[in-house]
Amino acid sequence: SAIPEIKSTHSLVAKHVTKEKWDKLSGIVTKTSGFTLAKAIACAVEFDNQHCGIYAGDFDSYRDFADVFDPIIQEYHGISADAKHTSDMDFSKITGNVNPDAPVHSTRIRVGRSIDGFGLSPGITKEQRLGVEKLFSSACKKFPEDLSGEYYPLTGMDEKVRQQLVDDHFLFMSGDPNLKVAGMERDWPEGRGIFHNKDKTFLVWVNEEDQLRIISMEKGGDVLGVFKRLARGIQTVADSVKDESGKGFMLDEKYGYVHSCPTNLGTGMRASVHIDLPGWTKDGVDKLKARCEELALQPRGTRGESGGQTGHTYDISNKHRLGYSEVQLVQTMSDG
Repeated sequence: SAIPEIKSTHSLVAKHVTKEKWDKLSGIVTKTSGFTLAKAIACAVEFDNQHCGIYAGDFDSYRDFADVFDPIIQEYHGISADAKHTSDMDFSKITGNVNPDAPVHSTRIRVGRSIDGFGLSPGITKEQRLGVEKLFSSACKKFPEDLSGEYYPLTGMDEKVRQQLVDDHFLFMSGDPNLKVAGMERDWPEGRGIFHNKDKTFLVWVNEEDQLRIISMEKGGDVLGVFKRLARGIQTVADSVKDESGKGFMLDEKYGYVHSCPTNLGTGMRASVHIDLPGWTKDGVDKLKARCEELALQPRGTRGESGGQTGHTYDISNKHRLGYSEVQLVQTMSDG
């Protein structure tokens, strides 16, 4: 088939999906969930605002379409072709913490994880998606006391429960045009749900952009405490899933933990604080962006990646995911 017109002309997809590569790879269909290169680059073809523009539909996508994925990943993350990824969740290595006097509202650290043998969100089949949900919903019943809680499926959710999750800012919604075009909202809301512990400091999103998004959060700036809980939480989810199914998380020696979006490869970790920076609002966002760049951080408005800015509370997070260990990234965010 002819190479599609790529509307995001400045995207990494436009640069790395050449006619030669398209002719070589466009006929391949992946084994796990029947994914194709055309599906992978749908966002870059459909929209004109993509920076990256590509998603994986299963672990096989990264291998089968490596001629496209590898150079994109290397360029985005600034790693060499033979780089290996190292994971390190040892919280005893983190020095210092966020200054207790800093005007930090809340701290949140999240990672994504994918269970072996199931497709990733853009390509996952209906059966696989329900399989992930079933596996997690029984695994979470075995969590230890402080992490234990309840799993709330989106399907047939009680209105009271739904409103409470919205008020807590825990609920993810449908309707994101990117996720739709990428194939991540097929069969919505089936197979999706949210788990949180009693204290609402440990959450897992099931079958959103990643099979599992594991989140540790609390009010205030205790980054170390939040990271400790996350490290235990990830291990707990891993152990429970393993006990339940014998399956582990998808882990690639080169790319670390496998996510549907290549920008999240490696640690898949985003450590962030919501902090008041009235002085920077005055100086303008460009100055704040430049200062964050120097510190390897990334500022956002408090409404998410493309949600814009309200007032002078900013979301400040680590910029890198791959080529740095978890401990390094949390340290970067805390120091900055």
